[in-house]
Amino acid sequence: MINVSTPALWLIVLIVGLPQLSETVYTPSLPAIAETLKVKDEWVEYTLTIYLLSFGLGTLFWGILSDKKGRKPCMLTGFLFYILGSLGCYFSDSYFLLMLSRFIQGFGGSVGSILGQAVCRDSFHGPSLGKAYSLIGCSLAFFPALGPLVGGFITQQWGWPIIFLFLIIFGGSVSIVTFFKLPETLNQSNKKLLKLLPLFLQLSKDSKVLGHGLLVAGCCGISFSYYAEGPFYFIEFLGLSPSEYGQTFLLIAIISVIGSLISKKLQDHYKPEKIVKYGIILMITVSFIWVALTLCLTFIKFSPNLIIAISLACIAGIMAGIAIVTPNTLALALKGYKHSIGSASSLFGFYYYTLISLFTFGMGVAHNGTLLPMPLYFLMISGIMLIAFRFILLKRSTN
Repeated sequence: MINVSTPALWLIVLIVGLPQLSETVYTPSLPAIAETLKVKDEWVEYTLTIYLLSFGLGTLFWGILSDKKGRKPCMLTGFLFYILGSLGCYFSDSYFLLMLSRFIQGFGGSVGSILGQAVCRDSFHGPSLGKAYSLIGCSLAFFPALGPLVGGFITQQWGWPIIFLFLIIFGGSVSIVTFFKLPETLNQSNKKLLKLLPLFLQLSKDSKVLGHGLLVAGCCGISFSYYAEGPFYFIEFLGLSPSEYGQTFLLIAIISVIGSLISKKLQDHYKPEKIVKYGIILMITVSFIWVALTLCLTFIKFSPNLIIAISLACIAGIMAGIAIVTPNTLALALKGYKHSIGSASSLFGFYYYTLISLFTFGMGVAHNGTLLPMPLYFLMISGIMLIAFRFILLKRSTN
């Protein structure tokens, strides 16, 4: 069943993809930004943490407001904040201004993620929702992977500030298309501001929501920790140029899309819960292999090219697992909250983006100038996800 005012899926993909691209497009320039602003490496990694934290606050704000004012006007207002934040990043000549601008950019950009998903839930139902979320899963996987490819090229050719000029142009273009092409999908009879405290208490007691939120946060926490730590891992430690590092994301983008397509195909044969289980097992297995191979470097000296190849193969396997887990988890998380999907989505988004920012902050804390922290950290997060699935979600589904 599809809503009468059904938006084009390609437009939803663009709307959801814009903030995802902004999270990662500048990551190949992190070493250059640290050098330009004369700050420590881990401090520059925290510009991603502040973006994710403000992103979480934005999901709370825009989702709740959209239940009263509608999806489209909130989306256009949020994009305006996003463009202003990107403008501030472009002119940043200090660490403080960059952090402040990233906060504004994340707050505005979050509207694309939270309301893109709300529009999808407004418009699609049943099997159509799962398949629509598989395409959103492609967007969630592809755009962050595309970002470093574009950012690495721009950084090497023109310098890191031009990355934010690119985002201003891209954000403005998406805003214009949204203004002309996006229908209002919120049912007028549901256009009201719900009492948040009862909804918050209901969500906070729902182990299914908490468990799925932890799985989404784990997947995104690994992805964004990689985008934060990866430039130092490959550029500073293994000697790749920013452009070469960006090019490695062609592989990750392809693998992520393949993982999303596999997830879509598996939906024809398996329940989403089983697909999620398979994805987590893939993530934890590859993470363990990566840690073991990294520890081998203590005893066996591999060439940098071999280390690069092994690392890319492992991160590709982890990203494939993430692409399988994420869309199925998002589709399952708020099944019982159709009556308040905007507010529920905003509270849910605030919850898991807060966890994501903590996971990303943890990666910055773990940074110690060696190759081991990143794969070890990913193994730890994957283990937490497996525990959550086994003892929270699996137990709940069998009751």
